[in-house]
Amino acid sequence: MLTLSIPLSIVGLGVFCWLLYSLAIYALPFFIGLSITFYALQSGAGGLGAITLGLVTGGVVLALFQMAVAWPRSLALRIVLAAVFAFPAAIAGYYVTFALAGLTFPSEAWRQIFALIGAVAIGMTAWQRLAPMPAIRDSHRMPAGS
Repeated sequence: MLTLSIPLSIVGLGVFCWLLYSLAIYALPFFIGLSITFYALQSGAGGLGAITLGLVTGGVVLALFQMAVAWPRSLALRIVLAAVFAFPAAIAGYYVTFALAGLTFPSEAWRQIFALIGAVAIGMTAWQRLAPMPAIRDSHRMPAGS
C-alpha cells in the first residue's frame, strides 16, 4: 500500500499545482465566472444550471478578451487590454506563490522574493496567452506593393 501511496501523492500534488497555476493565469475569467455562478445560485437556479452558467460565462469572457486584444490596430490599446487581463493574474500568482513558499521557507524575506518571482512569471504567462493572436494576424498581411 505504501508503494502505491507515494506515487499517487506526487501525482496529486502535481495536479494541484497545475490547477493553481491555471486558475492564477485565468484569474479574471475565473473570478467573473465564479461570481456569476454564485449569483445564479442565490437567484434560485439549481446547482447544475448555476455551474453551467458560470463555466459558459468564464469561457465567453476569455474569448472576448482574446478578440478585444486582437482587434484594435493601436499597440497602446492592445497593451492596456492585455494588462487588464494580466494584472489580476499577477496578483493571484503572488498570493499563491506566497502561500506555497510559506510551507517550505521560514524566512519572510525568502517568501517575499519567491512570491514576487511567481507574480512576475504568472503575469507574463497570462500576458503571453493573449499575445499570439495579434502577431498571427499581422504576419499574414500582404505587402503594400502587391
